[in-house]
Amino acid sequence: MADGEELVPKHGGYRHLKSFQIAQLSYDVTVRFCDRYIDRFSRTRDQMVRAARSGVQNIAEGSQASGTSKKTELKLTNVARASLEELRLDYEDFLRQRGLPLWDREDPRRKELVARRCTTADQVAAWVVETRKGGNGLCGLNGLNGQSTSSTPSTSSTNAELAANAALTLIAVACYLLDRQLAAQAAAFEREGGFTERLYRTRSQSRRKP
Repeated sequence: MADGEELVPKHGGYRHLKSFQIAQLSYDVTVRFCDRYIDRFSRTRDQMVRAARSGVQNIAEGSQASGTSKKTELKLTNVARASLEELRLDYEDFLRQRGLPLWDREDPRRKELVARRCTTADQVAAWVVETRKGGNGLCGLNGLNGQSTSSTPSTSSTNAELAANAALTLIAVACYLLDRQLAAQAAAFEREGGFTERLYRTRSQSRRKP
């Protein structure tokens, strides 16, 4: 065991992970989106909320398990990534089935939302409203907070397009961060091993001591 190496290293701290923060924001936005746009009796609504929640919970659980099992950390982080991919497909299906555009990766609105660095669903909702008003002058319905006044079908479609693509932008950021996190975890596991290897090094070092 290398000098200074701990048998159970520091672990947890997932609240400081950017991947966790963005996944949690995606979850909050998804709950609002489903309340506004998905029928409450639809299985899709339940599946979207569950997938969003799974992304958050598995990041946290994997981080907490990392102290004694890097293998479990890798597995759960990958589950989180897979859950967010499932959620992404649900949003894409929502747009496709309603004939609404899916924004291109280089769409300036995506870059604008990322640059905004929103930390709450309220901030994302405010961005949706600003973008709608700035783009076509429509007003009267917040696509994410459920507050509505009289609206036309075109207004509702615009809100749905903005809200779904905003959620997809956040999910894309979370997936990118998780891909990097998985690569780093795999490299660390290959380089350092896991709890079993640390335990072996600890025992070997203890036996060598006079």
